[in-house]
Amino acid sequence: MTVHNIETKAAFDEAVKKYPVVIVDAFATWCGPCKAIAPIVAKMSEEERFKDVYFVKIDVDHLPDLSQELGITAMPTFIAFKDGELNGRVTGAIPQEVMNLVTKQV
Repeated sequence: MTVHNIETKAAFDEAVKKYPVVIVDAFATWCGPCKAIAPIVAKMSEEERFKDVYFVKIDVDHLPDLSQELGITAMPTFIAFKDGELNGRVTGAIPQEVMNLVTKQV
């Protein structure tokens, strides 16, 4: 798999509807911790055990309305959706907590 960049709210809504498990990485281009954890999340997205997880990134500055709707107040924030429903979140670039969030979904 890979991490998909979401450019519109419609694309986000479609992903959450279409895929059973979606992990959202809400980031900002100017955010140092976001840049630090991005390669770790990319590696996670390629692991066999997470083959059914759809990983997406949303730029909070590019999609401010969606960011507000999701309640994002700090970056990075990782949000899990399972069967279209919010199923957990982690705020901060904490690899083990992100791994736990993703693992809990499969």
